[in-house]
Amino acid sequence: MTMTEIDLPSNRAAIALPLSQATAVEQARAVAEVAAAVQVAQQNPRDITRSLALMREACRTKALADRAFYSLPRAGGRIEGSTVHLARELARCFGNVDHGLRELRRDDDAGVSEILAWAWDQEGNVRASRSFVVPHARMAKRNNVKVREPLVDLADIANNNNSVGARAVRETIFQILPVSFRSEAEDIAAQTLQDGGGKTLDQNAPTASSTTATPTASLSSSSRNAWSASRRSGRRRISGYCVWCRVS
Repeated sequence: MTMTEIDLPSNRAAIALPLSQATAVEQARAVAEVAAAVQVAQQNPRDITRSLALMREACRTKALADRAFYSLPRAGGRIEGSTVHLARELARCFGNVDHGLRELRRDDDAGVSEILAWAWDQEGNVRASRSFVVPHARMAKRNNVKVREPLVDLADIANNNNSVGARAVRETIFQILPVSFRSEAEDIAAQTLQDGGGKTLDQNAPTASSTTATPTASLSSSSRNAWSASRRSGRRRISGYCVWCRVS
């Protein structure tokens, strides 16, 4: 090689690493599984009219509307939006959507986990995914000062990973769903919160008292009025919030 020649990686002979039989079988299985999922979805295309009907019916139920939105204090204000519960239900109604969460790696020495969240429209072959690192820690207040508190209990680590991962799944689902589909669902769910799912407050009272142990936050009449006022002004806000393991 002369001084004017540059040794590029593309000029080098490719080094083929031998694959084990187990790895080759797993790769073939994964490829076949993806191909089969796409084929089945295309052979059974979604009926958008049926998807809209399922979405409207689901969002008119008080059980979903109570868990459809969150509002959390943050930096002297509030952050608000739609929850992962609404996103998963919309994915079910839309049809031919695969979504999930996978822990790719856990490093207990470094105190982190690598998580992959995805949503995949198998019929349209549109996929959204997020890969991120979650520290095994949570923020806690000590003498009115926020400090990072490490997690050592395995259940706490799993709950923390699931909580952060669920929010990523929510965003990937919303990324592949049509904007109009999500927007209409939010409007119907907000209206359901306002009118109590077509029931009076007296009719809803026994249901609310019998579900106090569930991880939901029932909204008061003032909260419903706040929703009504915000919808008239073109803004969405909520006075209650979902209290399920900090999953928004």
